[in-house]
Amino acid sequence: MKIFKNIVLAVRLIESLRCLEPYKSVINKSREDGDFEQEREYILRAMTHWGSYIVDLFKIDLHVTGKENLPDKGPVVFAANHQGYADIPVTSVAFDKFQFAYIARDELEMVPFYGKWMHRIRSIFIKRGDNRAALKTISDGIELLENGFSLLIFPEGTRSRGRPAGEFKKGSLRLATKPGVPVIPVTIDGTYCIFEEQGYIRNGVRVDIVIHPAIETKGMDKLTANNLASEVETIVKSVLHSQ
Repeated sequence: MKIFKNIVLAVRLIESLRCLEPYKSVINKSREDGDFEQEREYILRAMTHWGSYIVDLFKIDLHVTGKENLPDKGPVVFAANHQGYADIPVTSVAFDKFQFAYIARDELEMVPFYGKWMHRIRSIFIKRGDNRAALKTISDGIELLENGFSLLIFPEGTRSRGRPAGEFKKGSLRLATKPGVPVIPVTIDGTYCIFEEQGYIRNGVRVDIVIHPAIETKGMDKLTANNLASEVETIVKSVLHSQ
């Protein structure tokens, strides 16, 4: 039964990517022309549209608090706990103020259709256990931030598949501290109930997202920067522990 449900799920998710097609040509042209402002605008439009489609499709009961903590403009680095696959569409709806891309594991790059869109929105793929690749990821992320693109990173490095969050990897926020952009801690709660808990999609799940106040990193001293992942982890988990 799970296999059948997941086949249906895969088909529905692939079909959902059709709503991104109207934005493809403008995004590609903007990148070719070096028009980063227009590229960011249309990436934002595309991902907000797609995220809203997924939220409606699976009747996700999404509650977002702390939107007043979003700055007027980017770039920023969002740092969130990672409960499940649904984190990507729900954050695309929650962070609807400016564009952002993802730091994602390299396996997602191979997913049919979806991997191409991850590339198109400027996501960066990282290979686990490869230190050289990790350094390149930081370098690529810094370059994107310097060009005005925002990023979402999951410092756990993998899905927790449940409510308790794992340890945030030390040094995972170096790509924010080096260029001196704000880090916005984000708590996600409930997405694991959509797929990971049962192994198939459940409709009507409540998901809570809390956007915490930004942490300025410009001029941050080395010791504070080295401890930033731990500080963000404490902020993110404080909400999980209080519920």
